Amino acid sequence: MRHISRYTGIAALTLATVVAGTVTATAIGPTAELKADGVIVVAGSTCTWTGANTSAAAPSALSVDRATVNRPGGNLACDGGITATLNNNPAFTFDDTTATARTDLIDITGQQSFISCRYRATSLVWDRDGTTRRYVNRAFTATRTSGSFLCPASVTTAAGGASVTFR
Repeated sequence: MRHISRYTGIAALTLATVVAGTVTATAIGPTAELKADGVIVVAGSTCTWTGANTSAAAPSALSVDRATVNRPGGNLACDGGITATLNNNPAFTFDDTTATARTDLIDITGQQSFISCRYRATSLVWDRDGTTRRYVNRAFTATRTSGSFLCPASVTTAAGGASVTFR
């Protein structure tokens, strides 16, 4: 039971990390770096990544390049013996009037020891932190699409459990 509970937290952490991330944005304009950073903490474990390439500068619609999140091209790392892989290039759209961002789909695989679980979350909503380009997640649930029978059918990430910063 302990292993399953820890893995549930790991799966949620992994998903939120890739999806949300901690993003701190700079002013939009010619100095935008077209990069994104992320972080998530779930069940006492933390996953982070920095410097992922984006297809545009926020608030323009953009996607995050999974090849620059995942290793070896990126630096996605989790503590607690967990590994994670982002399986898609998440697309973000922004609404500065409501200070929100939306992500179409997050598809991620988390692994601990020999247990591997793949989860998908759709229609995620993020709230902007002040006037920055840092966005904090609203609660979301990811559904298992494949993996071990030991993987929970779904995992939920609480509001504020993840963030993404565009720079």
